[in-house]
Amino acid sequence: MRRRLIQSTLAVVLVVIAVFGVSLVIVETRTISNSAQERVSSEAQRLASIVDSRLIGAGPVSAEVLKGQVTGERYAVIQIPGQSDIALGSKPAGDVIRGRATGEEGERVVVEEPRSTVSREVGRTLLIIGLVALLAVVAAVLLAIRQANRLASPLTDLAETAERLGSGDPRPRHKRYGVPELDRVADVLDSSAERIGRMLTAERRLAADASHQLRTPLTALSMRLEEITLTDDPDTVKEEANVALTQVERLTDVVERLLTNSRDPRTGNAVSFDLDEVIQQQLAEWRPAYRQAGRAIVSSGKRHLQAVGTPGAVAQVLAALIENSLMHGGGTVALRTRVTGNQAVVEVTDEGPGVPADLGARIFERTISGRNSTGIGLAVARDLAEADGGRLEMLQTQPPVFGLFLSRTPLKRPPTEDEEPMVR
Repeated sequence: MRRRLIQSTLAVVLVVIAVFGVSLVIVETRTISNSAQERVSSEAQRLASIVDSRLIGAGPVSAEVLKGQVTGERYAVIQIPGQSDIALGSKPAGDVIRGRATGEEGERVVVEEPRSTVSREVGRTLLIIGLVALLAVVAAVLLAIRQANRLASPLTDLAETAERLGSGDPRPRHKRYGVPELDRVADVLDSSAERIGRMLTAERRLAADASHQLRTPLTALSMRLEEITLTDDPDTVKEEANVALTQVERLTDVVERLLTNSRDPRTGNAVSFDLDEVIQQQLAEWRPAYRQAGRAIVSSGKRHLQAVGTPGAVAQVLAALIENSLMHGGGTVALRTRVTGNQAVVEVTDEGPGVPADLGARIFERTISGRNSTGIGLAVARDLAEADGGRLEMLQTQPPVFGLFLSRTPLKRPPTEDEEPMVR
């Protein structure tokens, strides 16, 4: 590109020099020739005036008297009626410029000058024009090099930026060059880098969420299949198989939910559902794991609550809280349902040491964990709750109490005697 810019600029300058230079040479040559002719004619007229003044004054007119009137390479011949011709100077050889004049006394004066003087003056003029043209060419080349560097360097930077984007480095450079067209390209590349960065972040987040969210259903499903392999009772096999099928359905729902959140984390599919069914499902799935750990998981509180949300997402949130209590808590884990205002609340608590004070406000941030865990589960749970219009909060740090707040709808049947009246 640099070579093309220099060549194009140089070509333009040469064309301009050729057009205007040739015209200038022609004009200057004619001007010098005309000036030389006028000069010789003026010299002849001057000599004629001198001769007239001497003839009128009856003074002598001779070569000795007029010797100092002709200088340089000029040659003059004065013809006076009744006298011999008077020659002044040396007669030039070759082509000459000739000027004539006639005096008032009838004398004739002829002045000659060699044309070589005109040629020398034309040569000096051509030399000056040539030097100016050479300076113009040098200036044009320097300007072309500067302009080429100004344009080529930004293009090289933009090419490196595009190459870096292609290699997976989406950091924008925010570098501008003072050229509107190049700055526009830089703006587009920076915007593309930011979009690629967001896409890569979303992909990494999806991979981390999928790894975390699928681990628990797969573990539970593996435990059910192990129970089937260790028993010969057909009824037990059938019961465990039904539970395994339920867990497979939940696993499918987890995958679909993760894909939906990866496209738009605020996209929900909220419906009215029975909160008890989701809680009982979670209790059935997690009891074997708690039993193996020598712990218990129970539920209490208001029954037959209708909540608005996505049952699969609510199940994933509760599963994250229950797993968090299993890994980091202690003692019995309790799920308690209650009503506050127009919201149904599911509280999950355990008898463990709780959350350190320095982590209480940041417990839902990604990569934040009080133990050697990924720190993703609670962050994913919060995103799932917010996607359905709910929220997940930490109500108490010691002992730990997490609250899942969901919108609710009135019951479609009147409450029984053992149920608390619903707040409308």
